[in-house]
Amino acid sequence: MRKFALILAGLALAAAAFSQEQTVRFFSHRGGRMEYDENTISAFEASYKAGYRGYETDIRMTKDGKLVILHDSNLTRTTDTEGVVELMTEAQIRKAQTKKGNRVMFLDELMDWLDSKGDVTYVEFELKTSPVELYPEERLREYCDKLYERVMRNKPAGATYLFTSGDYRGLRYLQQKHPGVQMLLITGKPCNDETIALCKAMGIDRLGATMDGTSRSAVKKAHEQGLIVSLWPGQSTADAMLGVYLGADFLCTDIPVEVKDFMAAKAPWVKAIF
Repeated sequence: MRKFALILAGLALAAAAFSQEQTVRFFSHRGGRMEYDENTISAFEASYKAGYRGYETDIRMTKDGKLVILHDSNLTRTTDTEGVVELMTEAQIRKAQTKKGNRVMFLDELMDWLDSKGDVTYVEFELKTSPVELYPEERLREYCDKLYERVMRNKPAGATYLFTSGDYRGLRYLQQKHPGVQMLLITGKPCNDETIALCKAMGIDRLGATMDGTSRSAVKKAHEQGLIVSLWPGQSTADAMLGVYLGADFLCTDIPVEVKDFMAAKAPWVKAIF
């Protein structure tokens, strides 16, 4: 515990030396998956009540073309039901409950919830289109068209709604069909020369990279190249402080309440936006 505290203190002091008021936007990953029942209305509502106005979520498409809020293709980890989302109908999935007793949420329900709040300013909609064999080109286009239409239908004028993915196919299709669409490229690699160049080559100005292997100089280079940098994971307050130290613009968090309280108490020099 003492070693952990010293690490946090060292990171805070180092970060403070770089900036007396660094601005970082935190957003609730899947509604705060380590504090709440991920990707459910109850999770998003709890994060909202805690003061968050930024979120991330995941969207898949059922066999009959309905968009559902689920991270995994298989229902086993998060629900009381077995089966592959893309091979099941809406009716079949609506019979499932999460292991904590909540309903599986569909995109329409999430969008209605966002609309009802009126002050949500940032949402990442991740295209979950893997395994790729479940989303051949024709089905991928159908998925992207439906997702874009529903997300953008009632988007508040001042809000940032991003389409994010590590599957380049969906991002390229959205670029071609909807020039100017706001996107973020997710990679399992750090922010470095390779991932910066990939973003630039794809014409995407937001990079979602891993903290592991990312350096402050690499983030600075990304900024110089006109990129906005979002780092993950966000499973601890140490992750939050590391992301701040590295100079990230955006940080996801699986523990939104704990991070919010921690930042207020231990890092008041950071202009943290939630």
